[in-house]
Amino acid sequence: MNFDQNVAMLSMAFYKVILICGPLLGLALAIGLIIGIFQAATSINEMTLSFVPKVLVVLAGIALLGNFFFVGLTDYFAFIFDQIGAVGQ
Repeated sequence: MNFDQNVAMLSMAFYKVILICGPLLGLALAIGLIIGIFQAATSINEMTLSFVPKVLVVLAGIALLGNFFFVGLTDYFAFIFDQIGAVGQ
């Protein structure tokens, strides 16, 4: 393997990380923004009011998108293991 192939595999890994973490972080960001606006409008300064809904929304996102994440990671690791097997040939 040369340097360009290693960089390509590393960029694929970063792309998979973005595809998997991006939607979950976006959900957490959106619910945090909504709750932050609600807290600012009502002057409620309760820490758990922002934490608990974020956890529930992220868990719901994992439950709904888990199959997509699992298939993406499985395909990526199958590709990586195929590349590792091709090194010795």
